[in-house]
Amino acid sequence: MTEPWSSTDAGILRLPSGRLVRGRGLSRPLPAGQEPTYAVYLLGSPPPQVAWEAEWLRWPDFRLPSDRARARELLARAWERAATDRVELACAGGRGRTGTALACLAVLDGVPAERVVEFVRRNYHPRAVETPWQRRYARGFQGPPSLPEPPAPTNRT
Repeated sequence: MTEPWSSTDAGILRLPSGRLVRGRGLSRPLPAGQEPTYAVYLLGSPPPQVAWEAEWLRWPDFRLPSDRARARELLARAWERAATDRVELACAGGRGRTGTALACLAVLDGVPAERVVEFVRRNYHPRAVETPWQRRYARGFQGPPSLPEPPAPTNRT
């Protein structure tokens, strides 16, 4: 198991299960401290090369993923890996696409669909999940059928 993110680091979202995931904007400098061990980059064009394992999900700005099945696959993989790895989700600005992807992880982690946008806005960024269609996508998100049930929430602080 990799040393986890610090819950006080910038951009860290703690899911109910205790998993920590970092969201960020690629247009800003890389935050000081630990680097991710796995990342999913949510961009309309290929991301820059990085020193850690990363995957690209084609997701144009202010839109939805171009390939919904691939989005389900990559976001489920990110959720699973967040149990043992430092996972990062990032788009250019770090709010719309990143917030939507974080909301999808929250759905996978057991947050009720009708509360995922509020959850991400309260715990990650107050303007996350920017567009009406991103909100609708997050609230209707379902992972792949083979995804295990989310673990019971932890009381870690």
